[in-house]
Amino acid sequence: MKNISIQLKRMILSLVLFLSLFIAGSCDSFVDVPPPNSQLTGITVFADNTTATAAMKDIYAKMRDTGLLSGRSLGLSNVLGQYTDELLCYQTGINSPEPFFNNALDATNGPVLEMWNATYNQIYAANAVIAGVNASTALTSAQKNQLVGEALFVRAMLHSYLAGLFGSCPYITTTDYELNSLVSRQPKAQVYANCIDDLLQAETLLGPAYVAPNRARPNVFAVKALLARLYLYNSQWAEASNAASAVLNETGTYVWETDLNKVFLKGCKTTIWQFAPGTIFPNSQEGPTFIFNAGPPTVTSLSPAFYAAFEAGDQRQVKWTRTITSGSNTWYHAYKYKQGTGVTTSTEHSIILRLAEQYLIRAEARARLGELTNAKQDLNFIRNTAGLGNTPANTATEILDAVLQERRFELFTELGHRFFDLQRFGKLDIMLTPVKPGWNTTDALWPVPQAELLINPNLLPQNAGY
Repeated sequence: MKNISIQLKRMILSLVLFLSLFIAGSCDSFVDVPPPNSQLTGITVFADNTTATAAMKDIYAKMRDTGLLSGRSLGLSNVLGQYTDELLCYQTGINSPEPFFNNALDATNGPVLEMWNATYNQIYAANAVIAGVNASTALTSAQKNQLVGEALFVRAMLHSYLAGLFGSCPYITTTDYELNSLVSRQPKAQVYANCIDDLLQAETLLGPAYVAPNRARPNVFAVKALLARLYLYNSQWAEASNAASAVLNETGTYVWETDLNKVFLKGCKTTIWQFAPGTIFPNSQEGPTFIFNAGPPTVTSLSPAFYAAFEAGDQRQVKWTRTITSGSNTWYHAYKYKQGTGVTTSTEHSIILRLAEQYLIRAEARARLGELTNAKQDLNFIRNTAGLGNTPANTATEILDAVLQERRFELFTELGHRFFDLQRFGKLDIMLTPVKPGWNTTDALWPVPQAELLINPNLLPQNAGY
């Protein structure tokens, strides 16, 4: 018992040291919520719900500002839009989105390494919260459930994106540095299975209520929404349909918005989970990334081919894009988020999960199950909101093609949905080869950073093509 006690104390002190270092660089950070003595020392990190919660909130701040889910120019919403057929690139240099736009990544690419490291650091932080909370004797059961449930949700979400980008990848569930330094990659299907296991556990821990304003911390329905997506990615059609239905049936919390101009406002009730903004920028980071008011653009613009592909009368083209002209030149930009730089009033947050995706998940799952009438009903719900008539698709193949098309125009510039959809449908080469001169079949996965392979040869072999 004495040895166990010593080991527990060492683990807690290790977690405290890690969290203190991890959080020190954040504006909206752990240190902004001081413990009673105004210092974070010893085991006080997990001896008080305020500081333990602040540690979890700091992870969200890191996810918002760095790595895959950031709305900045090197987050997935921009780089995967450029990697596929949504966006054009106006930045240059190896540490800009340009190599993504040209489909010219290699194993030494700096932004890929940065995203890999930032994401695994965020996963490590989630694991530190899980271990620290579980070891705490001061937190109540309800407080532990909330924090562990959120951390499991974060761990699953981040790993799911890594699997989509890199294929097989490590699934990290510990803060043990020695173990993590020697970890091997797991097959993509196993990573998804691990994500689902984490989410099923989180589902038992989180409740239906949001514990933060503006849905800035996940509840059980955020867990179910992510489960629906991963069941779909894992070809578990019935489970995907049921999980999406569980969210869509929660009509007291989630209310459909027919005004497209209100969908990306922070108070919209179709939002399932979003990031709270930082203190410097009171709105989303996607707005400044995509919006420009004069040409030529400096960061990115919508592809003219993408803009022209909207059906006539599609109100998403009217409400969610904007045209900029200068003389004879015309450019288009994403206009889902309408607040750019220099705005001091907070009206928009970065949305990570929203209700429209759940309708499209269920439509696809139902079509693959042969429930064609119900699949069309879900598909038409999205189309009608966009001002379009019912789909003419009738067969399962036609409906699935229609779902893919609808996802293209509903979810553009949102965290890389286009890439993951084409990947899942097996249509990356078909759709991108004609419009992307640098596209190769092996671009279906990103390279594992060479620096990581040198540190840990267990991550070999490198993905094909790199």
